[in-house]
Amino acid sequence: MVWFAARNASVLGRLRGAELPFFILLLLIKLALFDHAIHVRNMRMGPDDVIVAAGTLGLLSFWTLWLSQRARILALIILHLLLTCILYADLIYFRYFQDLISIPVLMQAGQIGALGESIGSLLQARDIWLFADWPLLITLGIWLLLGRQSSRGILVQTPQPLLHKALLRVSLSLIVFALSLALVFVPIQIAKRTWAQGLFVGIWWNVSLYNVTGLFGFHGYDAYQYVKQELSKSELPENQLAETSQWLKEHRLRTAASMDDALFGAYKEHNVIMVQAEAIQSFMIGRTYNGQTITPFLNELTQASAYFPDFYHQTAQGRTSDADFAAQCSMQPLPTGSVFIRYAQQDYSCLPGVLRDNGFSTSVYHAYDGGFWNRNVMYHTMGYDTYYNRNDFLVDEPLGWSVGDRSFFRQSVQKMTAQRQPFYSFLITLSSHHPYSLPASYKTLDLGALNGTMFGDYLQSVHYVDQAFRSFTDELKTAGLWENSIVVFYGDHDNSIRDWSPFETFLGHSLSELQRERIQRQVPLLIHLPDGSLAGTYPGGGQLDLAPTLLHLLGIRTEETFMLGAPLLTAQPLPERTVVFRNGAFATADRYFIPAGDGVVEHGTCYSLPDGKTIDATACGEAAVQARAQLTHSDRIITHNLFPRLRER
Repeated sequence: MVWFAARNASVLGRLRGAELPFFILLLLIKLALFDHAIHVRNMRMGPDDVIVAAGTLGLLSFWTLWLSQRARILALIILHLLLTCILYADLIYFRYFQDLISIPVLMQAGQIGALGESIGSLLQARDIWLFADWPLLITLGIWLLLGRQSSRGILVQTPQPLLHKALLRVSLSLIVFALSLALVFVPIQIAKRTWAQGLFVGIWWNVSLYNVTGLFGFHGYDAYQYVKQELSKSELPENQLAETSQWLKEHRLRTAASMDDALFGAYKEHNVIMVQAEAIQSFMIGRTYNGQTITPFLNELTQASAYFPDFYHQTAQGRTSDADFAAQCSMQPLPTGSVFIRYAQQDYSCLPGVLRDNGFSTSVYHAYDGGFWNRNVMYHTMGYDTYYNRNDFLVDEPLGWSVGDRSFFRQSVQKMTAQRQPFYSFLITLSSHHPYSLPASYKTLDLGALNGTMFGDYLQSVHYVDQAFRSFTDELKTAGLWENSIVVFYGDHDNSIRDWSPFETFLGHSLSELQRERIQRQVPLLIHLPDGSLAGTYPGGGQLDLAPTLLHLLGIRTEETFMLGAPLLTAQPLPERTVVFRNGAFATADRYFIPAGDGVVEHGTCYSLPDGKTIDATACGEAAVQARAQLTHSDRIITHNLFPRLRER
């Protein structure tokens, strides 16, 4: 230990004054590794990004120059460890959500405990490189913390007057602060005036901000915005309210179905039973692998229902809660965090509340903790009469997070039979949740090379849910509910598996970038009508379209609901619909647009459908601008609680 202390004192003595540059250099290397790992389109860490990142690190650490050398090195070590943890947390979060952690997400941190197994599956062996310097830094920190002050080397006390040393340190720190501020401010201002115009006004994707500010700069700006919003909560200015009101009127003209439509009210006063299925995606429907059918019952049901193979989920950071909000309230999720957490006590016009106002009894079923995603509060706000959570279910089939879906469905039907009709029942499944680890006795498929992989486990869990849903429909028929109910089944979001090799093994061919994008976005939608009519295959649609579709079939007017979706089933065809995603991407019947990480429309990629060919981005330009407008106005309505004011207008 004496040798180690002497050697380190000698080395650090020669590096006197280089502690801060060394700190910045180490973290720049880690930021470069992070940027390579997330691999976002049109985003690579270039010279400007390095300059901004170095400036940000200088702003985070300039104050350490006020300290003595011993204290400064200790402070930089602690700061380095902390920033590495933040960086790694962002990397893990990005692997699951394709986004960065924000302050609103941290408000949901209480849910992380329930995601432990999922988080564990996102760790990778190569991540160790981000922590390769920790043993040396921690050892050095302990030595500096516990070791005695030496009379030699880095801890030599110079005879300079105390005031002189203090002035020198403060002056040097101010120089570093000013230089760091310039390194951050100048490139960002240039970007804001050129290719990143409007990016800081309409935030549609956190990663676009990251592309300008860098990782730690993004977190600083996110914290600033959050505090600013919390401290300056006020009514939206009248001119912006008028702008949003006018946009909604024009949007309704483009998307509303006529009340003279033959299907308006065709199923008036029928029950509605909607199932939101955890992580069920479209690419498995109708597929076999190793001679076995993955979803035999759903395959059958597509023949007797209105089936939408090109239906898209529209979720963001809120995942399951976003799917719930989009489907029930026909509004876009937030760019950061979940509406369920951040704005659970606002005024909304959601499907359960609208149906309750029209004489339906309303209930929601989810066999997990009532407080998860703040559901206890949000479901009251949305207009449910009753919320059945884990406390209301007998765990007679322990599986995954809670009771297995087969038992969950059976017990839910028992509760439905006691409901006053007509009723609306919304059920959220759980058994096919990431990381898809079912007991061996539930794995009934022989998947060959895919056995034992997460993708194989995913297929096993989907197969189980498929069979559980078959038993659910049998229970509904036995209870006399099948023939007088509209039954809806849709997936909530993708499966969060980012390794594409098993997808290609399963599908039997390689996948283009567009095919991968659409596979991630597409979830199945089946709408079974009581008389079996309208069975067939239908194009397009997204989760925002579900509530308007059901209200149209039930004959309930939607003028004052301000829903952003459009009915999917109408006798008279509607104008072409655009499905807008939270990051500014969109899909139409003949176009698919993927935005660039820098947010510039012209840098995005426009595809023609169904051939998947790349075409000039200007072919998607106008629709991309309209997509961003939808995101902007949806955010205004939610964050400023505009429903009451819009109704007054």
